[in-house]
Amino acid sequence: MGKTFAMLGEGRRALERGQDVVVGLVETHGRVHTAELLDGLEVVPRKTLTHRGASFTELDVDAVIARAPKIALIDELAHTNVPGSRNAKRWQDIEEVLAAGIDVISTVNVQHLESVNDVVEQITGVPQRETVPDEVVRRADQVELVDMSPQALRRRLAHGNVYAPEKVDAALANYFRVGNLTALRELALLWVAGTVDEQLDRYRADHGIAATWETRERVVVALTGGPEGDTLIRRAARIAARAKGADLLAVHVTRADGLAGADAAGLSRQRTLVESLGGTYHQVVGDDIPAALLDFARGVNATQLVLGASRRGRFAQILSRGVGVETIARSGSIDVHMITHEEVRKGRRPAARAALPRTRRRIGWAAAVAGMPAFTAAMIPFRDVLALPSEILLFLLLVVGVSLIGGIWPAIIAAVGGSLLLNYYFTPPTHQFTIADPENFLALVVFVLVAVTVSAIVDLAARRTREAARATADAELLSALAGHVLRGEAALPSLLARMRETFGLTSVTLLEHRPESGRRPDSRGDPDEWRVVAASGGAPCTSPADADIDVSIDENLTLTAMGRLPDASDRRVLEAFAAEAAVALRQERLRAEAERARPLAEADKMRTALLAAVSHDLRTPLASAKAAVDSLRATDVEWSAHDRAELLATAEESLTRLDRLVANLLDMSRLQAGVLGLTLQPVALEEIVPRAIDDLGSPGVPVEGDISPEIPEVVADPALLERVLVNLISNAVRHSPGDQKILITASRHGEYVEVRVIDRGPGIPAEAHERVFLPFQRLGDRDNHTGVGLGLALSRGLAEAMGGTLIPEETPGGGLTMILTLPIARAPRGRVHDGGDRDGDRYAPGRHASGPFRSINCDPGPGSVPAR
Repeated sequence: MGKTFAMLGEGRRALERGQDVVVGLVETHGRVHTAELLDGLEVVPRKTLTHRGASFTELDVDAVIARAPKIALIDELAHTNVPGSRNAKRWQDIEEVLAAGIDVISTVNVQHLESVNDVVEQITGVPQRETVPDEVVRRADQVELVDMSPQALRRRLAHGNVYAPEKVDAALANYFRVGNLTALRELALLWVAGTVDEQLDRYRADHGIAATWETRERVVVALTGGPEGDTLIRRAARIAARAKGADLLAVHVTRADGLAGADAAGLSRQRTLVESLGGTYHQVVGDDIPAALLDFARGVNATQLVLGASRRGRFAQILSRGVGVETIARSGSIDVHMITHEEVRKGRRPAARAALPRTRRRIGWAAAVAGMPAFTAAMIPFRDVLALPSEILLFLLLVVGVSLIGGIWPAIIAAVGGSLLLNYYFTPPTHQFTIADPENFLALVVFVLVAVTVSAIVDLAARRTREAARATADAELLSALAGHVLRGEAALPSLLARMRETFGLTSVTLLEHRPESGRRPDSRGDPDEWRVVAASGGAPCTSPADADIDVSIDENLTLTAMGRLPDASDRRVLEAFAAEAAVALRQERLRAEAERARPLAEADKMRTALLAAVSHDLRTPLASAKAAVDSLRATDVEWSAHDRAELLATAEESLTRLDRLVANLLDMSRLQAGVLGLTLQPVALEEIVPRAIDDLGSPGVPVEGDISPEIPEVVADPALLERVLVNLISNAVRHSPGDQKILITASRHGEYVEVRVIDRGPGIPAEAHERVFLPFQRLGDRDNHTGVGLGLALSRGLAEAMGGTLIPEETPGGGLTMILTLPIARAPRGRVHDGGDRDGDRYAPGRHASGPFRSINCDPGPGSVPAR
């Protein structure tokens, strides 16, 4: 859309400023205005290469380097060189020129960037074989976007500023469609915006700038998974909505040891809420929560940070300032919002501590109560051999063992008991609870303190190990649950069976409150208030009161289970299963509703087409035939032979139209009743289109079908397809001037073929495009100049019956284009087109050099990005 023109304009401005500028290679593609800009610029001769008997010209890298200008203009960065060239790609040639100290201004289309290659193919249906790595373009000192609206570009094509007149219609109907151009334009804008963000981040990093630059509002909300999270998210979303284009980011800080203690199910629900409001969710690791929050906020260049007011009690706030106050004190230029909520000062629920098994606790207490005296008895024979410090160390070793086995409290009892036994049996005077030497008293006191401290540390380490193992098991379980969802196994029975197997339950039941009861679900023990939605295992629970475990999902859904009671720490995982069960139930119901609505929608479409045909298309030929017959039967007029023949021809033509229409209506009635005998089979458009044109007889307006033999066959009913085309063509003829021809083209896009009926009539307003398919309407019913009539409703119904679509589109330069889309009958066999430059089309493998639909040059592309 003008990138080469922009490059030459920049080159001429640099030349006027006194800089040495040469043209290394420029492709004008025969465009007059582009070629005019070459006047006055020195052009380095190209290098000629021969490939498969044909001659091609390429950039002469050595000649450009030998000329040694200040700036070289080299077009088409993504161009593929002729086999036998020194480099495979032109961007590699340009790197050699840059290495020689020469600045380069080049051009590239957005569809040739490697990162968007698959997206472009999905949008346009055209694979791009010529690509350039994004990193090559991002290394440019400047990136300038040459932009133009899709409508303006299509006008340029319609006026012949890009292609020769004979190629304009084909180009507009294929690659240069409004949807394609709009999508590619958005890709270009987003890509360039991303490079601007990168440049800003790089500049701030290079200059050590840690302060926030308010170039764009970014609102960060901190989440803990607590019940106040929904309030914080919605408040942050409202703050972001006040600034146009603001970003919403949610962040959760996890402890470095991975034992966050957060509500996993709550975080999962809050993440879904954030993403539904257009935000993004992030998780960072850090033990200093205020520092981690502010580091994240500064890293994303955030301007505002939203925190919840503290849930801690007054006494806890006196002991430490808390996350909110500490974050405000360190925030600097970032605005911090402290949001009040219903959970303020209610306190945090204590995290469930990993309890030791009962057997280990019993062994620990036995070791403390009975083991310590037994150990003392074993040590008494050696008290004359060992000194008191050695005896204290041996007793300390036993206390540590008790701590590892039974936990902190048996270890404390063992430490106190051990100190008394050491005093009585091993500290002079023995067999008395007195200590003669003060140093021995100090040693025993230190023994107790060290024993208790070591026991506490050992117990804490053991608990952390158990918590880590528990967290690992929970993470693996939640990961398996996420995989269950990603693999599409979200059916309720499968999900409930997995939950039952995971926790060793006898049965799992999803209950729903009966809305027909008219009462709130507060009678948890009344079975009549609940109904079983899904169950797995043994006999299902009929109410939450009958269950061993119940997890409330919302006011109407409850997940219940029978069997062993899980640990308190398993509650979060149970809540995650419950939340996923609710999602699976909603998905099943939405699918069921969609299935129930589909026949109704199809019947409504058929009814619309039927009423439209009866109200207009059926009555018109009937009236014409009746008028002709009445005229022939009239006795008061003496008709000549010529007049009689003309009236008979009118009656015959009207009855022929009526017969065709009645056949259509009968087929539609059968389709509505589900008994239409569709004969779907591979159909060649190059055979159907001429027959449809012949059916029109002498329309009075030239009709031309331009269907390439390489267009794949489509799946359709031949008779119905012919009827649809006749209807579309006759509508186009009715509204086209006599000196303008009707063009019928076809092109493949992905797994579909589009048939276009293009007229140059007055067209219809964009807001009326869908209205022409509604029943009992015909735009311009009196003057017949502003619409295409209700016959289109019939055509759309038949098209959809064959699995296709029918939509209108404005013809560039005036008129209306009806686009009939049908699925292809088999895998495509033809060309591969990458939208590259013309030289590439001549030698690229798999290309075809001729044919109206075989090789369409897609340069200039939408959203072109010149790299300087």
